[in-house]
Amino acid sequence: MEQRNYKNAQTFGYTKDVLPTLKNNRTWTIRNYSTVWIGSVHNIPNYLTVGGLLTLGLSVMQVFFAIISASIILAAVMILNGHAGSKYGLPFSMLLRSSYGHNGALIMGVMRGIIAAIMWFGLQTFAGSQALLILIGKTWPPFLQLGGAWQLLGLSLPQLISFILFWCLNIAFIFGGMSLLSKFSNVLSPLVYLVFGGMTIWAIQLAGGIGPIIHHQGSEPNLNELVLLLSAITAILAAWAAPMVSISDFTRMARSQKDQAIGQALGLIIPYILFAFSSISIIIGSEIAFGTPIWNVLDVINRFDNEFAIGLAVLTLCLTTVSVNVTGNIIPAGYQLAALFPKRLNLSSGAMIAAVLGIIIMPWKLMENAGSILIFLNSIGAILGPLTGVMLAHYFIIARTEIDLNALYSKSETYHYLNGFNVKALISTGAAGTLCLLGQFIGFFNPLYQISWIAGTGMAAALYILFELPNLSSSNHQHM
Repeated sequence: MEQRNYKNAQTFGYTKDVLPTLKNNRTWTIRNYSTVWIGSVHNIPNYLTVGGLLTLGLSVMQVFFAIISASIILAAVMILNGHAGSKYGLPFSMLLRSSYGHNGALIMGVMRGIIAAIMWFGLQTFAGSQALLILIGKTWPPFLQLGGAWQLLGLSLPQLISFILFWCLNIAFIFGGMSLLSKFSNVLSPLVYLVFGGMTIWAIQLAGGIGPIIHHQGSEPNLNELVLLLSAITAILAAWAAPMVSISDFTRMARSQKDQAIGQALGLIIPYILFAFSSISIIIGSEIAFGTPIWNVLDVINRFDNEFAIGLAVLTLCLTTVSVNVTGNIIPAGYQLAALFPKRLNLSSGAMIAAVLGIIIMPWKLMENAGSILIFLNSIGAILGPLTGVMLAHYFIIARTEIDLNALYSKSETYHYLNGFNVKALISTGAAGTLCLLGQFIGFFNPLYQISWIAGTGMAAALYILFELPNLSSSNHQHM
């Protein structure tokens, strides 16, 4: 049956990259999934997020609680939204059709696979290039003086060179494929624990022990405490808003449902427990030691007095940032562009186009201060949270995990809805997202904006199920 679906799909002009993965090509095990996200946990924007949360006035224990809570929710959503990929071998761009329709999927795919992915790709690339700049500057100090006061669009010559070099490093993984990414993750994992474990010990020693870190008092909170705590959880989840939507691009490689479920639970919750301990210790410990808040982990590393330690820490951050950039941004963008233009683009060419666009958006503007990263995360959460809510509601409640692959890849009426658009899904997504985004400009809706991913996901799912209640009641009556 599966082989027949594969051949039928080919007759409609699809490239191999967007066809269902055949059973004998699904080779990812628990080990693959338990290591692939480690770099995505320990990367520069995640440390920036924790720094931003601490500047809001959250206590150390509140931030720790928020990180652990977010990791459990994250693992659950990744496993659930990855179910269809594992069961059918479907990439995200095609799975999207089942809930939004053939044409509606293009709109939602552009939001995730192009807009969000390109924004994230640009941000991660600039963050990694800043780490690379430190590494080059420590090994060759004159590099930092190249070009003098010359700037291009806000970047000095050393920053521009570092950005281009790091961009090229990301591009190399496009052509290396998923097998190279899997091998890279296996090598990166022990290095992450070594480096960040060492940084944590260093920060605790600087602070005079773990006690001063735990009892550290930050600034006064500027929001209701519950909203503040939920906004912290949202910020962490929003950093994963894009991968949560398109996780089927990775679970389509799973050997079994058990492999992806156990692997992702282990690969997200355990690293996040360690991340919570290390990130808080590093940021607060350095603040205590140096007497000033340091929200950017790169500024912390730059204060090390050991050249080898700086080099190893920066190299690891560069590699973890490449890992998350490839897994969470460039591969989904490539798949989505290939799905939009199946006869002209494949994964590699689509990813290259996305990578070029990631430069054009000038991503360095997203890392100007601690507040800018949180504004970015809340906006991403408002855009992609509702998409996740509708996908989960449709697959588990409306479709009951059943997808007709032949209909999905053909012009069948099953997923055609109204002229190719599932209007109920689109209205649910648009309404939830709009209400969350309004909170940035209208005070009454601000609490929704502060918890944009949680609010958007919940509202969109509830609204979509409400729209589908007549069909659900009819279906239940037929089964009785």
